[in-house]
This record gives sequence, structure tokens and C-alpha cells, in this order.
Amino acid sequence: MSRRGGSKQQPDSRHPAPPSAAPSPAGRGRGRGRGEFSSVPAPSPVNAPSAPPPASTIGVPSGAAPVRAASPSPAAESLTSAVEKQLTLQPSAPSSTKAVRFSERPGFGLVGKKIKVRANHFQVKVAEQDLFHYDVSINPEINSKKVCRDVMTLLVQAHREKFLGNRIPAYDGRKSLFTAGPLPFESKDFVIVLKDEDEPGSSSSAPARKKREREFRVTIRFASRTDLHHLGQFLRRRQLDCPYETIQALDVVLRATPSERFDVVGRSFFSPFLGKPGTLGSGTEYWRGYYQSLRPTQMGLSLNIDVSARAFYEAIPVIDFIQIHFRLNPSKPLPDQDRIKLKRALRGIKVEVNHGKNLRRYKITGVTKEPLRELIFVKLLLDRDIQRD
Repeated sequence: MSRRGGSKQQPDSRHPAPPSAAPSPAGRGRGRGRGEFSSVPAPSPVNAPSAPPPASTIGVPSGAAPVRAASPSPAAESLTSAVEKQLTLQPSAPSSTKAVRFSERPGFGLVGKKIKVRANHFQVKVAEQDLFHYDVSINPEINSKKVCRDVMTLLVQAHREKFLGNRIPAYDGRKSLFTAGPLPFESKDFVIVLKDEDEPGSSSSAPARKKREREFRVTIRFASRTDLHHLGQFLRRRQLDCPYETIQALDVVLRATPSERFDVVGRSFFSPFLGKPGTLGSGTEYWRGYYQSLRPTQMGLSLNIDVSARAFYEAIPVIDFIQIHFRLNPSKPLPDQDRIKLKRALRGIKVEVNHGKNLRRYKITGVTKEPLRELIFVKLLLDRDIQRD
């Protein structure tokens, strides 16, 4: 029996319903007998035979028993509710994982006194001119950013007017080059000869040796075009995707000149000309510098600059450094304990050999057990040198 009847009158147990008129339990019928998805109301009680046929009776052929719809079960109701929720329109998701929307400002203050606040942020205005990104490949490969910048500086000086369209590119020291406007080629190879100006002479009075020359093949190839209009739309809150590639290109442009003038450590620049150095002890001193980063804000692009400081070794002779800070005599053999201590302190430090007319820079990797007068350097001769002799 259905729990929903057309009348509140309870069925009489003394007049059982005919077997053909009893509906099957909801959800258990096979084939056409299922009634859990029907929206037709339940039939009236069977103890009122004189009543007209209820509206819920489904039309069937003559002679067949009438089929009455059963009420939906709780499982059917939950399924229907889940389907309705899925069909309901939901707010659209961001267009990508990079989508960023700043919170709307509710208003401006109306009570109190206006004051000026100084912050280490400087607003940046960008001209409406697209940046062009080029891939740079240098062969043989160079690990030092400084040498890469030296090669690119020679290339710009030699070919700026003829092949670069009189443009000054911004180079990140690795694989990327940016220009304000296109270069007059899609891909081009250049041959650059880098002369090593730090090759030492045999003595202070003798002329300097022939400087070592290294040849590099530089390939500049067009990669992409940086759309600044995309950045403008994002800053005006008309676009959700933050153009990180454009911001990175502008950051490389702003870092190009300081990278050539100062010592670069991470994202910071240091130099003794940015402030008076101070002594820290143990042969070290601190240099002043600054950190810079380009960031998008609600007011537009902002250049964040923070003051910084970092420890550097003092520019003194290595012998003096050992005598002053380790109280050792380098002219005598060093005990293993002192040698290991000295090796840990000097490993990785760059030194300059200045006994000739020119300078040569080296990096300390260790300290030998033998004194210098007992060391022997063996010159390895090539096969062609042996045949020539």
C-alpha cells in the first residue's frame, strides 16, 4: 500500500484489496513495473469502490488490470536531488591556474587625518611597445655569467649598427635576450673572439706574453613576442591571467645595467661604491648593496628595493692574510692540523696573480703539503711537439 493516499481515511482490514490492484514495492519491480521516477500521485484507498477512477490511474488497454504508480523511495529522492544540483548553473571557474583576482577595495577612509607614508616601492611606467625575446646559444658552452656577458658586450659593440638595428639588447647572462623592437633577422650566427687580458708576463720588466684568444660562436634566434597589452589589461583588472613571462622580461631589462656594474649575488647587487665597507674581523668585511624585484600591485607595476649587506674577504695579499689571521709562517712546512684549517678558510676564494704586467685570476682549491721550493711542475708535451723537436 502507498503511504500517500487521496483521503485521510485508514483502509479497512475487513475488505482486502484485489490482488491485481496491489502495486509492487518501489524499486523492486522488473521491466516496466518500476515506479520510483514517476511524478504521478498515489491512488485512493481501495475501500471506496463507488468513487470515480482517480486521476493517477494510467491508461491501459481494455481488459488489463490498471497499473498504479508507487511513491519514490528515499534513494530515488537523493538521486534526483543530486542530479538537480549538477544541472544547476555554478559560477565559472578561473580560466587557468595562473588566474589571480585582487580583492575589491570596499572604500576609502573618511575619518581621521591624511598622512604620507614612505615605502620602498617605486611605481614603474612601461611604454606601449612590445618586447621581443630571443634565444642565445654560445658554443663552446660557458659556465660563467660574467664571461657570457663579456662575449655579448663584444658582440653588441661590433655589430650593433650593422646587424642589430642600432638597438641595445638586455641580456640575462644565460639563454635569453630582450629588445625593444624586432631585430632585422630571425636567426643569425656571430663569431666573437674574446681576448684574455689577464695573461701574466714572464717578469715585471719583460714584455707581456701574447694574450690568449678564445673564439665563440653565438647564435641569436627569435623566440617569442612579449605582449605588453596583456599586462595592461591585467593591471586594469580586465583579465585574470597574470602575465608572468612579461614581468620576467621587464625584470631582466631592469637588472641588465646593474649586473654589469656591480657584483651580483642572487637577486642582490653589492659594491664598495654603494657605501663605505665595514670590518667584520678574521679577514672579512661587509659591503652594502640592494635587492630589487618587480611586482604587480593594485596601483600598477612596482619596483621593490631593499637595502642589503653581505660579507666579503678583504683585498689583501694571501701571505698577509695567513700571517695576520692564522699566525702562521708560510715559508715553513705547515702541520697537517694548520694546513687543513687554512685549506677550509681559503677554498673557493678567487685570487689575483699580479707578479707580471697583467693580472690573472684563479680559484683556490687546496693547499699542498710540500712547500713551494719542493714542488716540481711537469710540462706535458703533445705528440706534435715531440715530433717537431
